[in-house]
Amino acid sequence: MQKLFLFALLLALASCAQAPDEYDLIIRNATIYDGSGAAPIQGDIAVNADTIVAVGDVGNARGRTEADAQGLAVSPGFINMLSWATESLLADGRGLSDIKQGVTLEVMGEGWSMGPLTDSMKVEMAETQGDIKFEVEWTTLGEYLQYLENKGVSPNVASFVGATTLRIHELGYEDRPPAAEELERMKGLARQAMEEGALGIGSSLIYAPAFYADTDELIELCRAAGEYDGMYITHMRSEGNKLLEAIDEVIRIAGEARVPAEIYHLKAAGRNNWPKMDLAIQKIDSARAAGIRLSTDMYTYVAGATGLDASMPPWVQEGGYEAWAQRLQDPAIRARVAEEMRTDAQDWENLYFAAGSAENLLLVEFKNDSLKPYTGKSLAEVAALRGKSPEETAMDLVVEDGSRVGTVYFLMSEENVRKQIALPYISFGSDAGALASEGVFLKSNPHPRAYGNFARVLGKYVREEQVIPLEDAIRKLASQPAANLKLSKRGLLKPGYFADIVIFDPATIEDKATFEAPHQYAVGVRHVFVNGVQVLKDGEHTGATPGRFVKGPGWKGN
Repeated sequence: MQKLFLFALLLALASCAQAPDEYDLIIRNATIYDGSGAAPIQGDIAVNADTIVAVGDVGNARGRTEADAQGLAVSPGFINMLSWATESLLADGRGLSDIKQGVTLEVMGEGWSMGPLTDSMKVEMAETQGDIKFEVEWTTLGEYLQYLENKGVSPNVASFVGATTLRIHELGYEDRPPAAEELERMKGLARQAMEEGALGIGSSLIYAPAFYADTDELIELCRAAGEYDGMYITHMRSEGNKLLEAIDEVIRIAGEARVPAEIYHLKAAGRNNWPKMDLAIQKIDSARAAGIRLSTDMYTYVAGATGLDASMPPWVQEGGYEAWAQRLQDPAIRARVAEEMRTDAQDWENLYFAAGSAENLLLVEFKNDSLKPYTGKSLAEVAALRGKSPEETAMDLVVEDGSRVGTVYFLMSEENVRKQIALPYISFGSDAGALASEGVFLKSNPHPRAYGNFARVLGKYVREEQVIPLEDAIRKLASQPAANLKLSKRGLLKPGYFADIVIFDPATIEDKATFEAPHQYAVGVRHVFVNGVQVLKDGEHTGATPGRFVKGPGWKGN
């Protein structure tokens, strides 16, 4: 009897030892692109809670949830290095236009960030809202990002602190350098933002009042961020006539502040400047060879999008929108602005002139309902309808709309786009919100990059034109930006890393949005997981909102 009992006990122990492991999620039969740029491997991926625990061989393990990736690519989630989802996620936390492309992290803060705010900045933010309405229930940048997480968003979120925001906080919209005590307060605010989790300093130097900041001011702000291992990222002072000089400024700031730097949406804007791209690349390569940690990002289109403020000289915009609109009603000032708009300016970035003609400016976003019928029309068309010159029409629209008027500018060459995609240090950013093809978002026409930028990399430039191989594209979409941002455990499919995972079909992934019909989702992404939670299943949103506030290297939390 005792022998029989011992035999049964040994049999039970052996059975336990052979019982398969159980995981929360197993992705089976995957062609795994781990994000490093290495060739893919075949295998499975196991996830527990929010963390990848095995990649490759998971033996006879079982998953409480299982996904079959037969014939599909599995990669780390993509990082949107230049996101304007600041307001769109307040309206709709799903971030559908990006989630459906595999984006799992939205990185914000191009010059303007959602904090730190003064009481007057909060009032201004409330008064200048367009179609999306929201209560300003935060003061600091960290509070805003935590607000998004608490509210519920599908993608992860992170942000730079805006140099423009810091300047307005202390100087308002004045065209002058900060006094010593003002600069110290700006640096203090930068340090606070870094301790809250900001990634570094972001600037956008073609716009007023950012235009008024000199190089030394930016160096001092970057030194403050550098104390927390932050970086500098910039929409440079010029992407056209002074492109090469603007790159020199970025290199100087990075060198003197001793911080890494990234150039937002690298481009040579304006036909006359297209040949400068080779010289720009040489300058960047030389700086990198000399030890400057310099990287770049881009969107994959020949048109950019901003406002009509980028068509008018900064001096007319001093003091903010109200002062700008008031000046535009003075006949003498209007005549001077019109003349400068028609001039190939050397001391400011004139996108109106760089676009070549008013036909190359599309008006895509109005605040005033009476002007919305112009949405999607060129400035030339609207000028003809109104019987005025394009320059006069642009000034009238700014005044009548109560805003800078969202505008698409056709500026770049396709040859340069391909050349940039092939650069080893390039990443990708949409420079747009994370939208939905429904509700409030249909009141304006975004640039198609909001719906197609990342799918366009993998469809048009990898599969169709073979500019770069798929494994390198995924590296540039995932691990490279994660490393540049110094993010912990993001950007790779690797045990111990957060389970931000995309399953897509390399044979069908494609952007569908056009300038004429931009509200069209990309196709080809089947499943998306954020922090181990499925947010996209068979191409449809699950309703889950597991996105988190991803903190930078200086975060002083627990």
